[in-house]
Amino acid sequence: MEENQPKTGKFALTYGVILGGIGIVFALMLYSVDMHYQGGFMVMSISLALTIAAIVIGMIQFRKANNGFLSLGEAMKVGVGIALVGGIIGILFNQVMANVIDPEMMTKAMEFQKAALAESTKMTPDQIDQQMEMGKKFSTPGIQVAIGLVFSLVFGLIISLISGLILKRTENLN
Repeated sequence: MEENQPKTGKFALTYGVILGGIGIVFALMLYSVDMHYQGGFMVMSISLALTIAAIVIGMIQFRKANNGFLSLGEAMKVGVGIALVGGIIGILFNQVMANVIDPEMMTKAMEFQKAALAESTKMTPDQIDQQMEMGKKFSTPGIQVAIGLVFSLVFGLIISLISGLILKRTENLN
């Protein structure tokens, strides 16, 4: 008699949706204090910590459902799946934020970046303007979606590999 194996896709979808929902709440918190366009080290750190937590918890829950066993392959499927689903939800919400909730978000972000460059570098105003023009080329919705997906998948892959190596537990078939 064969036991029912848990499906990696189910866990990836469940915890990916949770990650995406928490990401939306975090983005709305930033929006409420007018920091949604600033980014920075602290915002990236919190986002990364949320992603790590969702992936690790998803893997642990999969391992519990799988009688305490988790192979590296299963860990990678669960972790990258969580990152992909959470990333897609976050990207879609970011597009809603930039085009519906705050259509001036990209302008605010560019102005914030321009002020930061003027303050922290020895660039001339012309060099800063050139830098801003280059940045505008990467701020189209298509480029944002592509870059967002790549970052989600790369970070998901790295986090999944490390977490999977730590959490893996295989059956001894002796």
